[in-house]
Amino acid sequence: MITKEEIQKLNQKYKAEIIRHRHHLHAHPELSFKENNTSLYIQQVLSDHHISYTSGWADTGVVASIGKGPKVIGLRADIDALPIKEKSEKPYASQNEGVMHACGHDVHTSSLLGAAIILKEKEDELPLTVKFIFQPGEEKLPGGASILIKEGVLKNPDIELIIGQHVHPELEVGKVGICGGPFMASADELHITVTGKGGHAAMPESCVDTIMVSAEIISALHKITGRHAPKEATLLTIGKINSTGGATNIIPDEVKMKGTFRAFNEDWRMQAHELIKQTAEGIALAHGARCEMNIIKGYPYLHNNENLTKQVKKNIQEYLGIENTIDLQKRMTGEDFAFYSHLIPACFYRIGTGNVSKGITSGVHTSTFDVDERVFGHSSGLMAWLALNV
Repeated sequence: MITKEEIQKLNQKYKAEIIRHRHHLHAHPELSFKENNTSLYIQQVLSDHHISYTSGWADTGVVASIGKGPKVIGLRADIDALPIKEKSEKPYASQNEGVMHACGHDVHTSSLLGAAIILKEKEDELPLTVKFIFQPGEEKLPGGASILIKEGVLKNPDIELIIGQHVHPELEVGKVGICGGPFMASADELHITVTGKGGHAAMPESCVDTIMVSAEIISALHKITGRHAPKEATLLTIGKINSTGGATNIIPDEVKMKGTFRAFNEDWRMQAHELIKQTAEGIALAHGARCEMNIIKGYPYLHNNENLTKQVKKNIQEYLGIENTIDLQKRMTGEDFAFYSHLIPACFYRIGTGNVSKGITSGVHTSTFDVDERVFGHSSGLMAWLALNV
């Protein structure tokens, strides 16, 4: 039996290397489905530690495997970055202009590499098989997870359950947050075009006012979530609106809007899509305008299997202490790990990376995001420990 102390000792042994990998990945970020050099780097690290792998998953994904036991556990990390210009003077700041690991995927990837390195040292004692999924394209639809699933990443050998982690700057380093059941929302894109008849703003009777119609549509859409599903955690936000033409004295011919719809119930999600479409089109029609609604279906909601999450929580408490294991509330952000969670038991937890005293408080998807690197004192070992004990 591999003990917690052995895993922790190996984590400390490789901590400096894991941080070195993180620095390289952070300095060389690549956008979704373009992670070519990232993929080559991952492959080189795996080769250096004599870990077998296959590449070419969704072009840039890598899947490694350790062990020969009948039980198969999946561990997953995402490898892509965001189109954000980094504001940092750190020596490992992004060298790729306008691209940044602002969501911590460099941390996820280096931590998973560390878990693979740790378990490789214990391969002869492993009672199971662990598949390490280095997945591209989490930040861009249709999501790398959906593509890897279609390509068979959960098969040959069949993964029985899967675990993933995500940085959480709201939590102090050393703590881990977890939530059973529905954890993260589905995420769909709304693209709306309202077409009417433009003209002089002082003569609205001769126009079909697209601004007025759009305003009424926005107001009505926001009421859908509260009136039709008052007991469901739902969110609808219009985040962008602009017109073709228009001025202080001009009513434009066309208005375009973009937004997001998020939910935790797949049946209600589909019903809401129809309500959104019918509402917007009906309002436009009533005013003599035309509305084209395109709803791009994104990620489903992420469901943390209750039994698996209960076991993962117990194992986190054993590894880090009860006082460092935090119960989280479900959140409206989306994550393509959700695709795995609708096929096999899955657990996605959030690992603390913040440090208020050091000013490490910036949220993900910001130009100043960074982590307290003390997280690498346990991030890889924790993943290895969970794989051994779930």
